[in-house]
Amino acid sequence: MLARNSVSLISSVEKFACATQTISPIRRLCLTRTVYASTKPKEVSLSRFEPNKYVNYEKQAQTLEIVKKRLNQPLTLSEKILYSHADDPKTQQFERGKSYLRLRPDRVAMQDATAQMAVLQFISSGLPNVLCPTTIHCDHLIEAQLGGDQDLKRAKDQNKEVYNFLATASAKYDIGFWKPGSGIIHQIILENYAYPGLLLIGTDSHTPNGGGLGGLCIGVGGADAVDVMANMPWELKCPKVIGVRLTGQLSGWTSAKDVILKLAGILTVKGGTGAIIEYFGPGVKSISCTGMGTICNMGAEIGATTSVFPYNERMAEYLTATKREDIANFANEYRDILLTADEGAKYDRVIDINLSELEPHVNGPFTPDLAHPIDKLGKEAEKNKWPTDIRVGLIGSCTNSSYEDMARSANIAQQAINKGIKAKSLFTVTPGSEQVRATIERDGIAEKLRQIGGVVLANACGPCIGQWDRKDIKKGEKNTIISSYNRNFTGRNDANPQTHAFVTSPDLVTAMILSGDLRFNPLTDSLTAADGSKFKLEPPTGDNLPSKGFDPGEDTYQEPPKDGTSLKVDVDPKSARLQLLEPFKPWDGKDYIDFPVLIKIKGKCTTDHISAAGPWLKYRGHLDNISNNMFIAAVNEENNEANNIKNRLTNEWGKVPDVARSYKSKDTPWVVIGDENYGEGSSREHAALEPRHLGGRAIIVKSFARIHETNLKKQGMLALTFDNPADYDKIKPDDKVSILGLNKLTPGQPVECRIKHSNGKTETIKLLHTLNEPQIEWFKAGSALNAMRTYFASKKNADKTSA
Repeated sequence: MLARNSVSLISSVEKFACATQTISPIRRLCLTRTVYASTKPKEVSLSRFEPNKYVNYEKQAQTLEIVKKRLNQPLTLSEKILYSHADDPKTQQFERGKSYLRLRPDRVAMQDATAQMAVLQFISSGLPNVLCPTTIHCDHLIEAQLGGDQDLKRAKDQNKEVYNFLATASAKYDIGFWKPGSGIIHQIILENYAYPGLLLIGTDSHTPNGGGLGGLCIGVGGADAVDVMANMPWELKCPKVIGVRLTGQLSGWTSAKDVILKLAGILTVKGGTGAIIEYFGPGVKSISCTGMGTICNMGAEIGATTSVFPYNERMAEYLTATKREDIANFANEYRDILLTADEGAKYDRVIDINLSELEPHVNGPFTPDLAHPIDKLGKEAEKNKWPTDIRVGLIGSCTNSSYEDMARSANIAQQAINKGIKAKSLFTVTPGSEQVRATIERDGIAEKLRQIGGVVLANACGPCIGQWDRKDIKKGEKNTIISSYNRNFTGRNDANPQTHAFVTSPDLVTAMILSGDLRFNPLTDSLTAADGSKFKLEPPTGDNLPSKGFDPGEDTYQEPPKDGTSLKVDVDPKSARLQLLEPFKPWDGKDYIDFPVLIKIKGKCTTDHISAAGPWLKYRGHLDNISNNMFIAAVNEENNEANNIKNRLTNEWGKVPDVARSYKSKDTPWVVIGDENYGEGSSREHAALEPRHLGGRAIIVKSFARIHETNLKKQGMLALTFDNPADYDKIKPDDKVSILGLNKLTPGQPVECRIKHSNGKTETIKLLHTLNEPQIEWFKAGSALNAMRTYFASKKNADKTSA
């Protein structure tokens, strides 16, 4: 049992348990999913891989009815899906932006980079198997270098230890396992697991892609996933709902991607924080299901909790095309009850976008919310002296790798072939899944893209997440790339801070590489054919679904055995890739006194700045090794340099991880000071685990991105914000910081922060937090996992005693 100053923490753990379940008495935990009585419920399988697990619209409708009687008001679609998954609909509070919801998600999805740490945490829980449908998808560890087959073979060799660990753990703990080469997690989810009304959590920030099929799919950290896999209710602050009314219809060069590029310009990278983006209106019907997925996917770039579209005929078409017509038919029965907003539902804000007037957009560089209509991009590039020579064009990624995306790009490629020209820039193509790859190969789409210079990469994330062995430039060389990806932070794709990355639709990428110039506007400008004549590209067309049906390609799914309990999951103590986790120490009951500032971060600090991806992905299962990348990309206010900070114990300058390790070796905890929207970007919980592992105790910033704030709380870190954002300027890099009154830490109440300057003077400011009661117990226990582990241990002992 964990102890603090000889005082048992079991009462705190019981508070945690009480707050995360509704079963009484406290020491009993039901380890099976709740079964609700019904008159012969309809049995429609969740997926073809889970024939004996069913979509439970009946239960959702019953739960929602309880909530609607209490609230007595029309509900948005987002509210319907969330509230119909409430753990305790009769008593818990439902207030947007204020109350914390306790929810029962339908399933969990994890990609291989984040799954490693999540599985290691689940192993620590001691449970024999997952208690919620769960899948792992191998898509992050495949580096783009030569082409699909060669890159996949190399990845399997290089990552053999990790793939074996994940495959074996999946078999043991009843997890579906998608092997490397199967495709990007979000495309696999859309093709196989997403459905209208679903509540899914995924350990990747672009999990909202599933909103294209009418589900609420939300990105989380691994610790949240572990809660759900262990059958604990999942906690989410009740989101606000931003409505986006779509009118008109898409046509010409305007694509679904332009909806979210436009919206990013309106809301910025933090404008959606704490809110769900819900689309509605007559314009919705002109967008394909995968197009809606594209829009929802990139909602992560505006900070949204998730995004969703109402169930409609385009979704039913896609479900039928992916052999799930039974779900479509079932959804038709619940369209008005569960899967569309009530008439008169109120939104916290409504944004209008007329699709008929929407222009094609290109966003960037360095941030996805710097929006440019295509007719204004050229002048902006010249004014800002951005490189106009496009070095590489890249299409695909989880955002834009559907059959429709590839078909429209191939239509443009065919126009170029007809005129005898090829791309003037390097050109890469990333299929979203093995099914998409096999189908575009069969239908000649991939060949058309190759004929203009395209290289078809593996069915994986690749350059979108920095898995790119780029050879055409030197690091530090100023250059421009243009992609159909979702994120374009500094160094994101190729680790080169001088790469100006722009994001747009696959249509514009394909058109613009034919000219090789960022100033080219395919709506107005001409290209030169092989015979010297001038011609303009026609607006692209392409089927949104293959007329011959999808070709499934190679079978890449590993089904878990009926009983995997006898399997062993071994981790070599000498491994550089995997490391079993040691529990963090619980809070010692004392205030934080005179902690040094490890780094005061200047400007944007995304999860890429805190825990870089790219070559570091290989250490995602080894906390100590990956901690060597902590804050190496963050800019130090003291000297305007990255990865160079002053050690206040030695007065020597060093790399951020080295100084943190020095403090830890001297038992000197530290804090970090940051700016606005700290932790935006990926869901990677390593950005919270690494500071905790190397001795951090608090992150103090102007504001947080949602997922990262939760990840910090889960690891026992204090996530604090300035009551007055101007107080950021009061703390200097050489100050010492004290956080006082922690024994009175209370939801909604600020904490006192004393700043001691190097000249001996002190001043006091207020810091805010969003901790609720159970989250305060995580802090006291040292982490949410510690609280869970102790709870399960106490339950086991109680069961033995009662037996």
